[in-house]
Amino acid sequence: MAVHDDCKLKFMELKAKRNFRFIIFKIDENVQQVIIDKLGQPNQSYEDFTLAFPANECRYAVFDFDFITDEHCQKSKIFFISWAPDASKVRSKMLYASSKDKFKRELDGIQVELQATDPSEMSFDIVIGEGVDRSDLEDWNSVERGAEAALDSEMSTSSMEITPKL
Repeated sequence: MAVHDDCKLKFMELKAKRNFRFIIFKIDENVQQVIIDKLGQPNQSYEDFTLAFPANECRYAVFDFDFITDEHCQKSKIFFISWAPDASKVRSKMLYASSKDKFKRELDGIQVELQATDPSEMSFDIVIGEGVDRSDLEDWNSVERGAEAALDSEMSTSSMEITPKL
């Protein structure tokens, strides 16, 4: 499976220049190549990211996840998500699964990988649990710009407050 040069270039911009919050990739089956599907602007939230996935088609994605440690250090981790919803075609699932490792090798700097078949498998809590040690966080909800709107209902039972990092 070939990878379009734009995929690598935009990933480098996300990683080094922080021009994007996320990138969603798809496989163009006509030319057997991974291409960019959507680019998330730096001010977009994790909720915007999860809503950008199609309900019945596979995708790959990277998300630049920001957080602040107890020591008041700004940190970032780049997540790779392989999205293969149950409603997608079996052929598509097989194509994405067989191409994933080669594609990931093209994106140097991925720190955490998730696989999801429905939105609950890539919820904000799952991302926190997989990629960030909560004991390292100043306020575990200050991890991502725009998280406030996405998590109000989920976090209402928590004693911690949401303080997005801008």
